[in-house]
Amino acid sequence: MDSIAVTELASFMLAPRSDGAPEPLLLDVREPWEVAHAPLVVAGCETLHIPMNEIPARAAQLDPAQPVVCFCHHGMRSAQVVAFLLRRGHERVYNLAGGTDAWSVRVDPRVPRY
Repeated sequence: MDSIAVTELASFMLAPRSDGAPEPLLLDVREPWEVAHAPLVVAGCETLHIPMNEIPARAAQLDPAQPVVCFCHHGMRSAQVVAFLLRRGHERVYNLAGGTDAWSVRVDPRVPRY
């Protein structure tokens, strides 16, 4: 399973894209109350919220050709989702190491910690 550091994701998302590769989808697998309390928004990047327990029923919404970066509060639930998607044939799926908590500490302190 591949992970991506929050600082690496921030740098990647801010870099100009000239290779024609599709932008990664940020997949937020937290519960609705978590998203409401501490939304993580990255300018220019699509974010899709599907709580972890809904992933099996809604996995068909995800394009296997699009890179996906999964995240949650600390990275444990998103790691499980990454493993699930890899088993379903997705090849470019990454876990955001440290989740929104690491993002808040290292990238954007405006994202509340909880």
